[in-house]
Amino acid sequence: MICLTRQCTRPPIRRRFLGILSAAELRRWVQKEIIMEQKIYQWQDICDHFNGTILLGNGASIAVDHRFAYSSLLKHASKIGLLSQDIKNIFRSFKTEDFELILRLLWITTKVNSILSVPNQQIIDAYSKVKNCLIETIVEVHPEYSVIENQLLSIYNFLKQFNTVLSLNYDLIVYWAMMTGFDIQDQHTFKDCFINSYFEDNWRRLREPIGSNKTTTLVFYPHGNLILARNIYGQELKIISETQASLLESIVKQWQEGNIIPLFVGEGTTKQKMLSIHNSYYLSRVYREVLPSISSNLVVYGWGFGEHDIHILKQIRHVKSFAISVYNTDYNYCERVQRMVNSYIGNRIELCFFDSQSPGCWNN
Repeated sequence: MICLTRQCTRPPIRRRFLGILSAAELRRWVQKEIIMEQKIYQWQDICDHFNGTILLGNGASIAVDHRFAYSSLLKHASKIGLLSQDIKNIFRSFKTEDFELILRLLWITTKVNSILSVPNQQIIDAYSKVKNCLIETIVEVHPEYSVIENQLLSIYNFLKQFNTVLSLNYDLIVYWAMMTGFDIQDQHTFKDCFINSYFEDNWRRLREPIGSNKTTTLVFYPHGNLILARNIYGQELKIISETQASLLESIVKQWQEGNIIPLFVGEGTTKQKMLSIHNSYYLSRVYREVLPSISSNLVVYGWGFGEHDIHILKQIRHVKSFAISVYNTDYNYCERVQRMVNSYIGNRIELCFFDSQSPGCWNN
């Protein structure tokens, strides 16, 4: 096993300097010095030791297409002039930036009002505005299949090294990469645990390879995804399409028809995200069962370790070793990650950092 921690080898701190620091400041200084001495590996140097689970954050999507580099869908919608004042007021009143939550609330209200013969037009109009705003924003920021097609094989080959993929991203990149492998005879298969559009309760059995396949990767979306939706009966399902190239178009078309609403957790605090997770059968199963089952090693690619995703970090506390991608040798990021892992999981975790632009890593 490679050495995952390195001790600081810089000259000792002068006694005069020690005298002007408090104990807490001194601990922070020493920790930063150790982090600054932390080696940032190339992916090929460590890949043989990390083949369990990979967690993908928004940085992975940004690496594929720069259009994903926005702070939130709602802010982007506002920036490009899609939000009317009444829609802004709805989001503000519920103290959220999550489209899925607002759509779900408005959708349920229209159904109940219709059943009770309550005047409903204003709610219907609001729902239509929010839905159309989300559709136009997604179309604005999400690249077409043809734009990123040439990167999907590299992503497929990278992801098939792992037995589990956890994508926190709502976009279709991982799903498109999975589909790319269907035409490759490499005795490997990806499974997202949806059978005939519905989630398989006994998802663990799907780890077993089928037929001539020898290895399997299970894929989960802890925050949902564009391919997931709720129908008018509250059932959660996966949207399917005849071809990869037409998938995004099919999703948008079904949203427009109004028979389904999207199932993905957008922006918000960790508390707001937890509420959305608990309101979803699929998301809660992933949160309660899949995340805590990760116990050996975990690769983190493109995840910012933000305070709004602390609920994810707490659920993966059984992991023994992390390999974490770093963009542009950002030692401040390394220091922050070290502090967060120590705070929420403990200092028993082995950490190593690797260059996010390493050859053979993600889409490189």
